[in-house]
Amino acid sequence: AISQALADLEGFEFVWVISFLHMNEGWAPKVTPPRGPRRKRGLFATRAPHRPNHIGLSACRLVSVDQEARVVHVHGLDLLDGTPVLDVKPYVPYCDSFPSARAGWL
Repeated sequence: AISQALADLEGFEFVWVISFLHMNEGWAPKVTPPRGPRRKRGLFATRAPHRPNHIGLSACRLVSVDQEARVVHVHGLDLLDGTPVLDVKPYVPYCDSFPSARAGWL
C-alpha cells in the first residue's frame, strides 16, 4: 500500500515532511531565536524546535522516489537520524506560498 501511495510524488520539486520530534525534552513559553534581535519571543512566534506538541514540519527538495523500495530521498531535511516521519505531502506553490505575507518581528 505504501509503494502505491508514493505514485506521482516524483513530479513535485519540493515536499513537506511531517515528523515526530521524539528527542524533544521540554519547552519554554519564551525563547531567544538564533537570528534577529537577541530578545525573548513567544514560542509560537518562532521556529524553535522544542515545542509542546513534538510535531515537526520541514519543507525540503525532493530528490527521488523509489516506489518499490518505499524510499523517498530529499535534500535539506533538518531532522536527526532516526526521527520518525509521520507523513509526506507535496509542496504546491499556488497554496503553500504567500510571497507578500508579513513576517512579524523578523
